[in-house]
Amino acid sequence: MSTSITFKKINKLAIPALIAGIAEPVLSITDTAIVGNIEVNATESLAAVGIVGAFISMLIWVFGQTRSAISSIVSQHLGANKLDAVKNLPAQAIFVITSISILIILGTFPFASAIFKLYNASDLILDYSVTYYKIRVFGFPFTLFTMAVFGVFRGLQNTTYPMIIALIGALLNIVLDIILVYGIEGYISPLNIEGAAYASIIAQIVMAILSAILLIRKTEIPLKITFPFNKEIKRFLIMIANLFIRTISLNVALYFASAFATSYGKQYIAAYTIAINIWFLGAFVIDGYASAGNILSGKLLGSKQYDVLLKLGNKLIKYGIIIGVFMMLFGSLIYYPIGKLFTKDPEVLKAFYAVFWVVLIMQPLCALAFIYDGIFKGLGKMKFLRNVLLFSTFIVFVPVLFILDYFDYKLYAIFAAFTFWIAARGIPLIVKFRKMFIPLIQKM
Repeated sequence: MSTSITFKKINKLAIPALIAGIAEPVLSITDTAIVGNIEVNATESLAAVGIVGAFISMLIWVFGQTRSAISSIVSQHLGANKLDAVKNLPAQAIFVITSISILIILGTFPFASAIFKLYNASDLILDYSVTYYKIRVFGFPFTLFTMAVFGVFRGLQNTTYPMIIALIGALLNIVLDIILVYGIEGYISPLNIEGAAYASIIAQIVMAILSAILLIRKTEIPLKITFPFNKEIKRFLIMIANLFIRTISLNVALYFASAFATSYGKQYIAAYTIAINIWFLGAFVIDGYASAGNILSGKLLGSKQYDVLLKLGNKLIKYGIIIGVFMMLFGSLIYYPIGKLFTKDPEVLKAFYAVFWVVLIMQPLCALAFIYDGIFKGLGKMKFLRNVLLFSTFIVFVPVLFILDYFDYKLYAIFAAFTFWIAARGIPLIVKFRKMFIPLIQKM
């Protein structure tokens, strides 16, 4: 029986996923906004949050790809009416990824100073970076656990529970940030940048607990680990390996961007931190529709409804452009007020306002790239996603950045490189998608 893909059905998945997706950048943006307004060394603290945020985001994106792999496998089996065959897979996947996260903590904690020197951090910014990281990193396993559970819910075509969990986590983080960073006179002393780190950890732990409770009570997917490994574990690990390489290449771009911005001076890394966090927020807004593409494409592939799958892709292109243009126009309306929300430093604001328009004009391109990225994850085509990221990072982003940096364009160089990078990611995915499914439809 053919599945109808309507705007209402897409939004039923996309809007909760959009709200859930905003949670992670809200955690970072909350830290950025609140830390940027503390009374002591605000600019250095803001720079440290940006540097550490870039590194932790790299870890989360590299190892959090479990969510996409689980979602793809579960949704395809759901579409093929074979869900029972993979019921024990999520628990095994969560066990593997959380074990790796503990090894990451053990491997990075003693070398935090050396790691952030690679980002060109020095003096007070380096000290703050190390302090912030050595607290914040302990939330890493809880974040990966939550993301893996979100992948299960997505595979089951449910984005409502992740939305609820993410909202609670984001709101809790905001409240704790205000309390712990600024303190409460007579009760809690201001913890400044350390308070922001503690707020994030507590929010991450609460989200992990809520994820476990809802998965156990609301689904038939167990969290108890059983052996032997599921037969799909090999495909899962291959997906993870390809996504691992892909995400490493993605974070090469983020590393170079952060390192170059830091080398330009503290006002530039602070301005970059604000701009990139707003860019991440826009990306996660679009990710709601990317998630809908991910969820629906896996199920449609499993049920072999190729004609509906092509219609889904065409509709999501239209929705993506509309969303991207809307975000670009909305950002233009709040162009100057949004900068002052994060900092009062005139030098930082000057650097930020000079490049924020580039972040805005990227939004329609970002929408197309991220939506098709989600579709390909749902299809399980991780190898192609890997190759596209390798090309866009090493053949497009890095050369453009180095060339424009040579001509001293500073933050312009970074965000121009990101613009070309996004275009090089999105266009091949759209072309490949149509080449894959148009011939299959013609044979039906």
